[in-house]
Amino acid sequence: MSLKALRSLVAIAKYGSFVKAADILSLTPSAISLQIKSLENELRVTLFDRSRRQVTLTESGQLALAQAEKILAKYDDMANQLYSGPGLSGKLRIGAIQTALSGPLPDALVWLKNHHPKLHISVVSGMSSELARMVQDGELDAAITTEPVKPFPSNLNVSVLYQDLFWAVAAQHLQGESLVDLLVKQPFLRFDKRAWAGRVIEQELSRMGIRVTEEMELDSQEALSRMASRGLGVAVVPLSNDDVQKLQGVTLLPFGNPQIIRRIVLLEHEKSARQHLTSVLANALRER
Repeated sequence: MSLKALRSLVAIAKYGSFVKAADILSLTPSAISLQIKSLENELRVTLFDRSRRQVTLTESGQLALAQAEKILAKYDDMANQLYSGPGLSGKLRIGAIQTALSGPLPDALVWLKNHHPKLHISVVSGMSSELARMVQDGELDAAITTEPVKPFPSNLNVSVLYQDLFWAVAAQHLQGESLVDLLVKQPFLRFDKRAWAGRVIEQELSRMGIRVTEEMELDSQEALSRMASRGLGVAVVPLSNDDVQKLQGVTLLPFGNPQIIRRIVLLEHEKSARQHLTSVLANALRER
């Protein structure tokens, strides 16, 4: 029984297609089919009902899937269990939103590299909702995201790392204007509504009863702040204390009453076997 065949079983069950599983695993559909056929012959059962348009697990297939997931989890965690030297070791796959990548994450990764050289961390970027799905599906061990906005996967644990505040940013010559006047009179530079932070902004605008004139929609707080500072409109973005200090020559007003907070959190699956590693990452981020 090969681990590759077990991974193929898990991928087909997750994506409901031999073709999609082959694409995810960088194999050909015929190679996937051969692996599953070999596994079925070895186990002497039929794992999938192939009579339907979307393949589904048989009862035996469901039992095999549960065992395959356990075997793969134990195998993937083997390096951590065998290593007995000082420091942590193993592999950690994490995702991060853009503000974390340009904020405390690089310093945290440098600290981890210096103190735990056998711990290898790979990083991908994305929006909070996308990263949450990847954690849920097991593609990532953890993700640094905005605090979840409903609906979000219920089987994820949420640990608060740090927080930012939401600010309205506009050009310097607009100083003296009220928040409401800025939002009503100026073109609105919107934070992407697909992002959780964008949804929070949209909810507050609705609560305030303000209808904005949308000029553009971006998913970068840095780009939005720069656009607003040049007089292209007003943007509402989450900013850290460091970000606020760096913004010179702009109009800056608290957004929300009271001012809205954006919490940055660590998401991980409630059944994660990497919590001993992700907790060290979380502490490094909080200290940074």
